[in-house]
Formats: sequence, structure tokens, C-alpha cells
Amino acid sequence: MPTPALPTLLDEEDAQSLSLLSQKFGRETANYFSGSPLNRVSFLRGDRDFLRAAFSHPSARFLLLKNLAPLVQKDDSSQLAFVSLPEVQTLTGTDPFEKSEEDMIREYDSSKRQGAVILFLGIDDRALLHPGSSSKAAGLEAQKEEEEVFSWKEFRGAPYFAVDVSPREGGEGKDEPAEQVIRRVTTEGETGHVFYENGRHMSLHAGQAAIYGQARALFDWNSRNPFCAQCGQPTLSVHAGTKRVCPPTDMAGGSVTDRKPCATRGTVSNLSFPRTDPTVIMAIVSADGTKILLGRQRRWPKYWYSTLAGFQEPGESIEEAVRREVWEESGVRVGRVVLHSSQPWPFPASLMIGAVGQALPGDGEKIFLGHDPELEDAKWFTLEEVKNALVHGTSNLGEKASEGYVEGGLRLPPQTAIANQLMRAVVEGWWVMSRI
Repeated sequence: MPTPALPTLLDEEDAQSLSLLSQKFGRETANYFSGSPLNRVSFLRGDRDFLRAAFSHPSARFLLLKNLAPLVQKDDSSQLAFVSLPEVQTLTGTDPFEKSEEDMIREYDSSKRQGAVILFLGIDDRALLHPGSSSKAAGLEAQKEEEEVFSWKEFRGAPYFAVDVSPREGGEGKDEPAEQVIRRVTTEGETGHVFYENGRHMSLHAGQAAIYGQARALFDWNSRNPFCAQCGQPTLSVHAGTKRVCPPTDMAGGSVTDRKPCATRGTVSNLSFPRTDPTVIMAIVSADGTKILLGRQRRWPKYWYSTLAGFQEPGESIEEAVRREVWEESGVRVGRVVLHSSQPWPFPASLMIGAVGQALPGDGEKIFLGHDPELEDAKWFTLEEVKNALVHGTSNLGEKASEGYVEGGLRLPPQTAIANQLMRAVVEGWWVMSRI
């Protein structure tokens, strides 16, 4: 399957060309899993009237995930398949946002199974997802001809939601609502869509990959956090799937009882919000600027290398994390570090912070793998070797190298990985411009 193109920053294209920042630092790099066409309007997630109107509107569209695998079109797995409310309401009901968050918390009953998690993803206010639309004006016109366009205050466009249709353990088998929805959108319906279970989903069109990444990360977070990290009691999903609360009372048994005290109640606490794990990933250039440091793990295919990476720890800057990780994994000491770009990585919830660093001369470039056993090998590759591999040696893990690859040559991640973009920036001279 061909590697998908990277997202483009359409609205910012003219502005970027005129920006003083772009003139000094170059154009912004947009990596795969970024560039969502939706306006998240996150400040409306707690507005019950808005959610009810958006959910029930004829133009509302729903992305379904089963065990974190997205529903895609049967004839083109690079395209997500969005369904309408009648196809999913067996599971969601017709008015899942009927109660306010306050009422949901007040009426919490631990003896009752919570409904399927429903995420509000955003509004397609530029009409970029509408079939056949190539521009905002054309898309809105197409929507207008087909159905009334959803409007809320100054916002206009189709609302998009995501629904977790994963069958539950101990459910009702084929009669379970989730199973009914799955059959309807895959085998019984005319569409016959499929759930795409490729491990890293690197073939989706760029903007749709961003939508999938948003939904995957939030569903995964909800499923991993059914209990409060502070007190261990069950939590409740609210705020259109983007917040979990620890209710103070419980209606189980028919009467209101106070639950154990919990420090998360009544305070601003990150325990109740989705986590994002910052991860540094870096292309390290030799002191003379002629080579790039790359490493490989034991589980990777033969000849496959990539840039070094690691989690940023509490209490350190991004630049410090780059220097520490490179030294711990390879023994190389890094001096100057410059940020390049970032990439959301929803496996499960990382933010890849891309950087370019330069090794210190002399002993600073010596490789030593004795600190951290993560890498099987680390090497300095010439810019020419990396440049050739970017043309002929890229692929996803488990796939064949691109056309023109010669066995024994360097292999690298595809352009959908930020590691590829960092290496490309170095060989194209990004780092020697006036940025540093």
C-alpha cells in the first residue's frame, strides 16, 4: 500500500509565506497524525444544549472504533467510513446528552453499567470531509444541496462524533447492542465496511489519520482509567468523553450514600483529564556536520535504523532530555539542541517532540552502548547514505523496502514517522540555516 501524503496547512499557507517567523525559520512542518480538518471547539464539550443539537442533527457523522480499530471503507482502507445516527443509535440511544454533567454526577449509580463512551470530535466548519468537496465553499454548497447544514452561534458545518463499539466482556453475545451495530455496518448493511486492524494505521489519508488518532487516544484513555487514581473508586466519563470524574455520592441500592473522600473532587486535577506523554526524538549531527547518528533495536528488521528517542522525565527541559537520552543510549555527548517539529502519536498517548542536535567534537562523538541496553547498535552514517536510504530504503515495519532498494543498504522509517522528517531536514540543510 502506498505511503500516504503528509498533512498540509491549507488555511495558513498564505499567512506562513508572509510571516516573519517563516522568513527566518522556514515553513512549519506538519507531521502525520496532525492536521485534523475538524474544529474541536473544545469549549462546547460541556454545553449540553449544543451536544444534543449536534448529535441529533441529520448531518452528524459518527466514526466507530472496535477494540481501537477504526471503521474504514471496504474498497479503500485509506478512507475512514463515517456512519449516520440511525446506524448507531441501537447502542447510543437517541439522546445520550439529555442529562447535564451535574445531573450525571448527582445520579451516579455504580450498580448500573455505564453506556458506550461517545466522543465529540469537532465540527467540519471548512467542509473538508464532505464527499466530493475540494474547497470550503464547494463543500458547504454540497452540504446545503444535500441536507440542512448544522449551525450553532457562529459555527457552521457537520458535527463529528466517535463511538466505541467494542463488545463488552460478559455481554449478551449477538444480541448486545454493540454487536448489532457492528453487524449493521459490516455484514448486514449495503456498505459492508470493515474494521481496519493494521497495527499502526499508517495508510489513512493524513487528515483522517488525525481524526482517528484523536478518537483512539481518548477511547484508550477512557478504557485504561475506569478507577480513580487517587482513591481507587470507579469514575464516570463526562465532558463528551474528554474528562473522568470521581462522583461524591452513589445511588446504588436505591438511596444516596456518600463515597469515600477523594482529593480530586472540587480541585483542578490532571488525574481527571487525558494524559499526554512527552517523548523526545532527535536527529544528532556530527560535530563537522557530515554524519547522522542512528540506532537500532534488536526486534527491528535487518539493516533498519532510526533516530534515537526516549521519554522526557519530570523536571527536565526538552533540550536536557535530548542530551540525556542520547548519552544514555549511545554514549554520544550533545551540545546545541534545536526544536524542529512535533507529532501526536496515539499509541497510546505520546507527543513526539522532534529536535536536531549536534554532537560535541572529539570524544563527544564516541559511541558507547554500555549504559542502557535498549539499542543493539548505534552508528554514524554519512549524509549521502541517509539521503539515498530516504529515497530507496523506507517502509513501515514488516513491509518491504521501497523500489530501488539494494539488499544490505540502510533502511529507514517512512515519511509518516517524524524520524523520517528529522533526517530529511538534516540532509536538506535545515539545520545549517540561520535557525541555529
